Amino acid sequence: MRVLVADAHAAARAGFCLLVSSAPDMEVVGDAADGESVVALARSTAPDVVLMDTHLREPDGLEATRQITGDPTLRNVRVLMLTIHDDEEHLFKSLAMGAAGFLPVDTQPAQLLEGIRATAAGASFLNPWHTQKVIERYVPRLYDGSAVNRPALAELSDREREVLALIGEGLTNSEIAQRLSLSPLTAKTYVSRIMAKLGARDRVQLALVAVESGLAAHACVPVAP
Repeated sequence: MRVLVADAHAAARAGFCLLVSSAPDMEVVGDAADGESVVALARSTAPDVVLMDTHLREPDGLEATRQITGDPTLRNVRVLMLTIHDDEEHLFKSLAMGAAGFLPVDTQPAQLLEGIRATAAGASFLNPWHTQKVIERYVPRLYDGSAVNRPALAELSDREREVLALIGEGLTNSEIAQRLSLSPLTAKTYVSRIMAKLGARDRVQLALVAVESGLAAHACVPVAP
């Protein structure tokens, strides 16, 4: 996958480039120190993911993200935001500007690479703390999950818990089948069985339960099977 690195600090930028280049499935297609340059490079290099520092200048990382995600010619480019300000304000501003993921700048290298891969694959990527903040702010407004029978989690089999965790990470039935070496029909049966046991109406409720219970490490809006 093609990665564009944007960071205002030369040392940090070099470190991120080195990390990305060390992954066999990634390549750095460019690096930028300011917002204007990263937007221009996004248009000229067509990366899969932009690793974006919020504290760029001329414009800042938030505005650069807005310009990239708002450009129809860059609709396949995803932005993973990195910031030294690990707080709710920067989290929600980044998501509002169109970022697909948000991580602290001191994230462990393995998790950062995981975030790049997930973002490139079309998923949203947040660490557990940020996931909880998103749930706390938006879920009560959008969805009532109180009907789910959470105590019934203890009645799920190990395989059902595996399937529930993958639903929480946004995988479709086909992707779950592939991940667990099941047939698509068997995966669909597991999902239906879990919904029945927990009294959930749909995959959204299942995903919320998976995240809130700690089964899914990173939340992703679930898609149709």
